[in-house]
Amino acid sequence: MKIDLNLLPVFIAVAEERNFTTAAARLGVTRSAVSQGIRRLEDAFGTMLVMRTTRSVNLTEAGERLRQSLSLPLSSIEAAFEDIASDSVPRGLLRIAVTSIAEEFLSGPLIASFAAANPAVMIDIVVTDEEFDIVDAGYDAGVRLGEVIEKDMIAVPLTGQQREMVVASPSYLAAISAPVHPLDLLHHQCIGWRSSPDVAPYRWPFEENGRAFDLAIEPQITTNDLRLMLRLALAGGGITIATQETFRPYIETGQLISVLDDFLPQFPGFYLYFPQRHNIAPKLRALIDHVRQWRQQFS
Repeated sequence: MKIDLNLLPVFIAVAEERNFTTAAARLGVTRSAVSQGIRRLEDAFGTMLVMRTTRSVNLTEAGERLRQSLSLPLSSIEAAFEDIASDSVPRGLLRIAVTSIAEEFLSGPLIASFAAANPAVMIDIVVTDEEFDIVDAGYDAGVRLGEVIEKDMIAVPLTGQQREMVVASPSYLAAISAPVHPLDLLHHQCIGWRSSPDVAPYRWPFEENGRAFDLAIEPQITTNDLRLMLRLALAGGGITIATQETFRPYIETGQLISVLDDFLPQFPGFYLYFPQRHNIAPKLRALIDHVRQWRQQFS
């Protein structure tokens, strides 16, 4: 394998500065020259070394290994180069940030089947509804609704279009008339959701006669835990809202009853998303391929 050693100072500057513009200023070259240098180095290794978006720059697992190898004696560096370049088998730590409402991804079978097919990949999944830059936070990929994914990310469909459901238990609806219009919810006990204590509760979205609107429900109970919302609804604690996949098994068994169906619009589904498409690490490529095959199998 032939590596242009003149590119290594470029990589080191980017690895230390975590910013292409700052690295370019440090080296006395243009930002474009730094970007092209990193691209040439990645092409030589055949894998992505630096994850970059318009907002942040971070090293991939291979990039971190290269950074560490450059502190080794020269005799060890060549061996490290060969190891990085020949690592085409999916392996290493794969970090994924997943929204709590991504039922399809978090239900178990998709992740379990991926792990079984890729025994050398260690999977670290953080379930979070906070909005942040996955590259800056050191994640390889994320799973979120398509409408909230940044435009500079590559997004692979995980589900088709989604629809929320408003539900309550039979015992709750037996004690009080079921709502027939979204405004009726203002007179009901509601179980709401919010991502963190410092933000307002989620506004419930509806549609009437082609006009979209949302309601600022004042929930009697508010939580950031979707499972708690489900358990409270099953226990007769009130009316709540979530995606249809969350409630479908309980609707089918009669444990929950869906209301206000005519007022609930469809919206873009869930996506696996990640930065750029060039020289994707084998572990991430394996996950992308698995998600595509999974959707094709169950669509």
